[in-house]
Amino acid sequence: MYFYRSIAVIILLATAPQTLCAAQPPADTIEYYNKLVSRYRYNKPDSAVYFANIGLTLAKQLKNVPGQALMLNQLGMIDDNLGQYDDSRKKYLKSLELYKQAGHTKGMATENIRLGVVELRKGQYDKAIDYFLKSLDLSQHNGNLLGQMESYITLGEAFAGQKKYSEAIGYYRTAEKINNRIPFSNLSLNLFNDISIAYRETGKFAEAKPYLLKGIELSNVPQYQGLNITLTNTLASVYAKEGDIKTSIELQKSALEKARKINNYIRQIQTLTGLATTYGKADPGNSLFYWKQALQLSESKNAYKEQIDELNAIADIYEHQQDYKAAYNARKKQYQLADEFFYKKMSKQIVSLQDAFELNQSKARVQELRFANNKQVLERKVTLIILAGVIIILIILAFYYFKTRHLNHLLHKTNTDLQESNTVKDKLFSVLGHDLRSPFISVLNLLQIIDDDLEPEQRKEILQRLEINTTASLETLDSLLRWGQMQIKGIPLNQTALQVNPLVQRAVIFLSGVADTKGIRIINAVAADTVVIADADHFEFIIRNLLSNAIKFSKPGGEVLINTAISDTEVAITVNDSGIGIEPNKLKNLFNRGTESTRGTGNEAGTGLGLLLCKEFIEINGGSITTESKPGVGSAFTIKLKKA
Repeated sequence: MYFYRSIAVIILLATAPQTLCAAQPPADTIEYYNKLVSRYRYNKPDSAVYFANIGLTLAKQLKNVPGQALMLNQLGMIDDNLGQYDDSRKKYLKSLELYKQAGHTKGMATENIRLGVVELRKGQYDKAIDYFLKSLDLSQHNGNLLGQMESYITLGEAFAGQKKYSEAIGYYRTAEKINNRIPFSNLSLNLFNDISIAYRETGKFAEAKPYLLKGIELSNVPQYQGLNITLTNTLASVYAKEGDIKTSIELQKSALEKARKINNYIRQIQTLTGLATTYGKADPGNSLFYWKQALQLSESKNAYKEQIDELNAIADIYEHQQDYKAAYNARKKQYQLADEFFYKKMSKQIVSLQDAFELNQSKARVQELRFANNKQVLERKVTLIILAGVIIILIILAFYYFKTRHLNHLLHKTNTDLQESNTVKDKLFSVLGHDLRSPFISVLNLLQIIDDDLEPEQRKEILQRLEINTTASLETLDSLLRWGQMQIKGIPLNQTALQVNPLVQRAVIFLSGVADTKGIRIINAVAADTVVIADADHFEFIIRNLLSNAIKFSKPGGEVLINTAISDTEVAITVNDSGIGIEPNKLKNLFNRGTESTRGTGNEAGTGLGLLLCKEFIEINGGSITTESKPGVGSAFTIKLKKA
């Protein structure tokens, strides 16, 4: 083993840059393989995995627990870069456990950061923040300023991911104070980039540019070339938002040249998609050129998520150019990848749920057999002890009675738990079978009628209908996943005092495009000082769903009004529409699971889950929801929450 490992190292030294060789620690040490993995992690992941496994084997031979944890962390980061988040999470958890065994608090803080980043990529912001806070606590206890700075940066990224930029900037500012007290590092560059993005997204372009220019200047050295490219792309996006497209493109082209020079495919994809987005509809030819380059690179690296996004953008451009055949081919490939990459994962989760259900059944059967066996044993004992006298018989009978009652209680409890698990399973499979089958059948039917003999206008109409049905399918899947998670895990609750008007206005802006299409006017009459006690995510979902339904069932040219009524203890928020109304026989079952979804005035489809989720969210927040409606006149949905 040592011989082959040495040969690999000699070959690497012969081909590696001189700067790498000069800075390396002695060969065949954990530190040496760690530097090799860091060197090849982005541009040659296969080589990085090879050397990380060598380092892991060496650490096990030396019984070096922190060394094993370090190599597992590197393997997790390689999986992370490839989008294999479940695999990376498993390796980070193993690494964290090893660091705990060794009492290595700095390593524990690092692994909590990495685990939080995985949750951040999956959109699990609460879990991510919990990991980042654990890392911050560890770094504060051991006095590690660099670890504290990284924790504050990642906390800012978690809030920025939720578009809570004011909170994010607060964490970045704290990290900046620590950065001013310690030596310059790659974390400094990450901080400059993150705080610039927050300023960019809030329209503060003048505040964003100094951080980016400073970061670009400090990172213009070989060891920070990757971050130099990222900072340059962020600066280009700031110029693009200001309307200076020429400067933006020049910066991105320079970044692309650097990314290709250092053979960093992640930065190349980042820059290519940035260039394609900047050209956009104003120059679809160049935009398509760069999207195709990004797709080709993503395919070579098996980056499925990036391929899906790139194919979607390419299909949009072809549709804009009225090249419907090319658009269809791109969409088809996009859906095939999405099916393989996303839906297979969901299928595995469903199979896992089924396995868990069957395991519970098996445990119940074993417990039932044990009970039957115990009963037989007790009966034999009773038969034998009867001969010993009446007193002994009475004692045995009393013992048998109480023991049997206890076992019956346990059996009843087990059967009840099993029935609940069975009910949840049946509901989930019923919902998946009912709500996913119909939209996908509709999509398949539309695809089957598309052929070369159709007139352009007919083809365009069918593609538009296909896009509507596909969007509805994705919305259905999103609602189903949210509902399924709620059924299995319960509803997470994080109540705070909420300003109602900004959240309502955000929902109005979000749905204004749909309303404008139907010529519907939305009036936000919520008082500016209205404050309620509720979970922000739940409240936004409820308002957005009720407002979407009001638009869906309003006639073209209609009006939707959102107003409030405030009492001493509660706030009533009402969404009124002048739409088609609801029939009395449907009104009483409106919030039940069995309610059939109704198409809107523009033939919009729904999932049938929206109002069900609204009711469960409002009730978990201690509120209520009611409906008043007259057919042909309109509907009014009212939610009541505690006044802050």
